[in-house]
Amino acid sequence: MTNDRRNTPPLELWGGVECTIVRLGDDYRDQTAETGHLQRRDDIALIAGLGIRTVRYPILWEAIAPDRPDDLDFAWTDERLAMLRERGIRVIGGLLHHGSGPRYTDLLDRDFPAKLADFAARVADRYPWIEMWTPVNEPLTTARFSGLYGHWYPHGRDYPTFLRALVNQCRGTLEAMRAIRRHVPGAKLVQTEDLGKTFSTAPLRYQAVHENERRWLSLDLLCGRVDPRHNWHSFLSQAGVGAEEIDAFQGGEGTPDLLGINHYLTSERFLDHRLHLYPGQQAGGNGRDTYVDAEAVRVKRLEPDTGIGPRLREAWERYRIPLAVTEVHHGCHRDEQLRWFAEAWKTCGALREEGIDLRAVTLWSMFGNVDWRFLLTQRNGVYDPGAFDARGETPRPTAVASAARAFAKGEDFDHPALDSPGWWRRPPRLYPWNGRCKSFEWGGRKLLVTGATGTLGRAFARICEERALPFCLTTRAELDICDDASIAAALEEHRPWAIVNTAGFVRVPDAEREPDACLRANALGPEKLARACTAAGIPLVTFSSDLVFDGTLGRPYREDDPVSPTGMYGLSKARAESQVLGVMEDALIVRTSAFFGPWDRYNFAWNVLASLARGEPVRACDRTEISPTYVPDLCHATLDLLIDGERGVWHLANQGRLSWYEFAYKVAEGAGYDPAMVEPLTAGRGSLTALDSGRGPLLRPFEHALGDYLVQVRDREDLAPETDVAAE
Repeated sequence: MTNDRRNTPPLELWGGVECTIVRLGDDYRDQTAETGHLQRRDDIALIAGLGIRTVRYPILWEAIAPDRPDDLDFAWTDERLAMLRERGIRVIGGLLHHGSGPRYTDLLDRDFPAKLADFAARVADRYPWIEMWTPVNEPLTTARFSGLYGHWYPHGRDYPTFLRALVNQCRGTLEAMRAIRRHVPGAKLVQTEDLGKTFSTAPLRYQAVHENERRWLSLDLLCGRVDPRHNWHSFLSQAGVGAEEIDAFQGGEGTPDLLGINHYLTSERFLDHRLHLYPGQQAGGNGRDTYVDAEAVRVKRLEPDTGIGPRLREAWERYRIPLAVTEVHHGCHRDEQLRWFAEAWKTCGALREEGIDLRAVTLWSMFGNVDWRFLLTQRNGVYDPGAFDARGETPRPTAVASAARAFAKGEDFDHPALDSPGWWRRPPRLYPWNGRCKSFEWGGRKLLVTGATGTLGRAFARICEERALPFCLTTRAELDICDDASIAAALEEHRPWAIVNTAGFVRVPDAEREPDACLRANALGPEKLARACTAAGIPLVTFSSDLVFDGTLGRPYREDDPVSPTGMYGLSKARAESQVLGVMEDALIVRTSAFFGPWDRYNFAWNVLASLARGEPVRACDRTEISPTYVPDLCHATLDLLIDGERGVWHLANQGRLSWYEFAYKVAEGAGYDPAMVEPLTAGRGSLTALDSGRGPLLRPFEHALGDYLVQVRDREDLAPETDVAAE
């Protein structure tokens, strides 16, 4: 490849769906089922709608022939592959994705390569129009997690198991491609691997060298580079890998036609023998030395040599084989997902300018993934969205999808969130975690957050700072939302790209005595903001309440249920919804309920803890059911929706419904107090104003949020009551 760009095809955007089928003991997990892609035919149209013309797609062994090699069910893949083909989308067929195969084989089976090749031949015979193949995804990574670290089946923790699993997968790839090429003579091997590098302190350099040689082993085998002079030849022999197995690669027949590099921000590691620098972090070792295996991205001096750019450059210099980035995904908040995607795309463009033959960037996990934060070893149901958020009735495009559409067309993509660097570029990420490194103020377009004296306004300021979203937080003196001139002056001064309105009348009991003040702050003010935002062409977020409902429906309320307020506070919020959407139909209105958070004392959970800390019993209503909402979760989800450009009414509350009594009971139980100190208060009529969502339950279960809350407040010494805990 030359530096003459005139005849070079543009960088392509590819796509992929998370499709891992991994075995854990006798159990299997299928990510296409857990993300819902297995059941949704319309996902194919959504992929095509992004402008993607090449997709990594599962034709997985465990799914098609789970019980016997001659009993195959192609119904699902027939349908999906036909839909892709009809839309002109090229397929990279994946046969094994972090799996160990069906139950009649495993990664240690000496016949594993032949069995995989037999399956590959049947697949290629059925789909001879597929030209690109990945028989085994990330063989080295799978071998480490299955044979060295014990995470996945067969849960080995030694080098012989690791190396047998690796060689079997590489031999399986070689034999599978031979079988495929008998049916598809021009078939291309797209071999994927994660090439995260290991760094270290000087005393551990020997271990880093060992791991950095090991990371190339799958590709060196396939390329026929492992001969008696190779550093790992003796390791393989000592592990029981026969010379004839190694020699099978010598002709280079398994050399990939394209190397697919999968890179994640925490793939690169730093080995540090100075354990005292990492308080609370678990130490490990290699039997010779004890050390902390830390994230290299958090080590300042490593900045020039970490990241996707250096790893791609290394792979090109080592093999001179065309490259693609075959997975780009970041399980974080939307702004960080955008920053990572944009950085990967920009980096690959720059590497092409250097003369590196880099063909494509793959938007991975288009429909998200479940529990990958735990390497699939725990069933916590933690979902991370991708280009689409699949938690609703239909997948919802996120801001990442908007970026993908632009990149697929060869266009730039702009969003205010991109004005700041990702967390992996910001000083607070750095070790040691001693609190000395404070957040910096980043330049760029700002959010305007109203309500500086309120719980929610201060929480948004804290979360925006954490996420490096520049903001200004205004008091009523700086921005009176009921005064047109004040609004205009604030917009002129701050030039925000969006407004988050948290200001309003919050004293629910007082609303009946002060109806005019309540309506003015909660209905008139948001309407005036909506008019100003419409004129300025900027988004608006404002907040509503579960009290727009009367609690008599008998089930949790969804966004499309008609409002039916019974009190002045609920009436003011219902009017605000109607008036705001009447003048700004693309405004975002967030209904929430009974929020509690770790940063102030003005909430029910705090007062329960305060009373219990003094040894006083707590009485709470057992007839009113609500959806307690953790303030940090609420802020994060709201900002994600704002960045996505969402509109209309959304219900944001932590999943679950419980009475105030149950809420108090769980707080007491979780904090280690005697739950018997919480007493039910049975008074008044029953009510159920818990919130559900037809648009997607974006907040995690209440129990998970409560656990975080209790950790946050555990060591605080200022526990004191602020309100009556026998609240309804």
